[in-house]
Amino acid sequence: MVDFKKENLQAQDWVKVRASTDGEQSFLTWVGSVYSMVPGERKQHLFQIVGMSAARCIPKPDGGWDFTSRELTFYLDPNTREILRKWKNPWTGEEELPVVHVANNGVQGVFKRPFPAIVEGDTTAFVFDLFSHYPNPLADDLRFAPYSPQPIYQATELFKLTVSTTELRNEETTSVSQVMLAWDRIGPWVPWMKMGDRPGNLVYSAWGGKVASFSELPQLLQEEIKTRVPLYKNAPKSQSEIEDMTSWTYFKKHFDAYLRAEIFPIPEREAS
Repeated sequence: MVDFKKENLQAQDWVKVRASTDGEQSFLTWVGSVYSMVPGERKQHLFQIVGMSAARCIPKPDGGWDFTSRELTFYLDPNTREILRKWKNPWTGEEELPVVHVANNGVQGVFKRPFPAIVEGDTTAFVFDLFSHYPNPLADDLRFAPYSPQPIYQATELFKLTVSTTELRNEETTSVSQVMLAWDRIGPWVPWMKMGDRPGNLVYSAWGGKVASFSELPQLLQEEIKTRVPLYKNAPKSQSEIEDMTSWTYFKKHFDAYLRAEIFPIPEREAS
C-alpha cells in the first residue's frame, strides 16, 4: 500500500500557492469539459469551458492574509470552442436560451490556520474536497420556478493543487510559479439552462495552473476582459462587505437582462 505523508503546512505555504505572500496579484486559469449526468441516460458533452481567477492575498496586521479574487468562466461550444451566446436545450427544445457565463465579483476569505497537504519527495499536493449545502437563493421567488426551484443548493467541488516541494519551501519565494490545478465539480443544472425540477446534474472536469501575468491567459479570456469586463483584469485591493457572488446570485441580480436576452457577462468596469 502506498502511504503518502500528510503534513499540516503553514498558511503562508498555501498563500504562496494560491497567490503571493507580498500582496501582489496572481492568475490561475483552467480549461475543461461539462457533461450531463441524468439517471438512466447516457452522458452528453454539453460544453467546453475556459476560465480564470485574479487573486490577491493581503497580509493582515494581526497575522494571516485576507484573500480577494474575481473569477470568470465561459461556456464554449463543445465542437468549435467558440463562446456560446445562445443555447438550445436538448431536453426541452428551447432554442434561444441566453448563456449566462460565470462572473463572480468577488470571492473572499481569510487564510490563517494550517493547511493539510500531501508531501511525497519533491511533490506537494493541496487537496480540498468541498461539499456545499445551503438554501437556494432563488427558491423563495416564484419567478425562478422554471429555472431553479429546488429549496437546497447542493454541490461537490474537488480541488487538487500540486507544486514543487523545493520551490514551496524556498524561504525567498513569495509566490510558487509552477502550480498544476485539477478541479472537478458535480452540481445542479445552472439556472440559465431553464431545467426546472428535471432530475440530473452537471459534471465539470477541468485542469489548469498559475500563469505569470494577464498576458499569459488564454487569448479568448484576454479579449473578453479587455472589451467587456475590464474589472476582472485585477483582483480587489481590499475586502468588501458584499457577499460572495455565485452563479445563482448573479442570475438573480441580472434576471431582467437575461429575459431581455442581453449578452453575458454584463459589462463591468472599475470605478473611476
